[in-house]
Amino acid sequence: MAVTDGVEAGLRAAEAGATYLLLRMPEADARTQYEALLRLVAVASIPVLARARPDLALAAGAAGVNLPEGDLAVAAARNLLGPDRIIGRSVHSVAGAVAAAAEGADFVLFGPVFETPTHPGRMALGTSALAEAVRAVTIPVLAIGGVDRERAAACLALGAAGYAAIRVFRDAGG
Repeated sequence: MAVTDGVEAGLRAAEAGATYLLLRMPEADARTQYEALLRLVAVASIPVLARARPDLALAAGAAGVNLPEGDLAVAAARNLLGPDRIIGRSVHSVAGAVAAAAEGADFVLFGPVFETPTHPGRMALGTSALAEAVRAVTIPVLAIGGVDRERAAACLALGAAGYAAIRVFRDAGG
């Protein structure tokens, strides 16, 4: 999954091998996010998810949404999006992963597994916590936070179903 902050970056990520796009524009207003989602959904060859905005995902015809930990309940997003759209939850602990699975999330983004310049000062959870989260839930766990190509391989070896990254897909060659 590529985490992108815009349409062009999302399309480059799809070309670089991403299997899902998560549009993350936390500073943008709803209209700007909606227009970017609408364009990505229209031109991307892979599923597009909105961040934290199931209403915008629905309006733009996106594949689903990823909800931040402590945000809207998965059940509320499911009521809006219906049973066929994807709902993920970003979590920062094994307990958070367990709670998200119990809420009915389709997947969790677990991290930050490694230190990341995207969230300076946030302590990395580490690969042992990732492995514990994978064992604790039956839904897919995707590693996020400081993931590069080498670290992605290590996360997959620990049982992660995938990974979400900005740099892997943004930077040519990872």
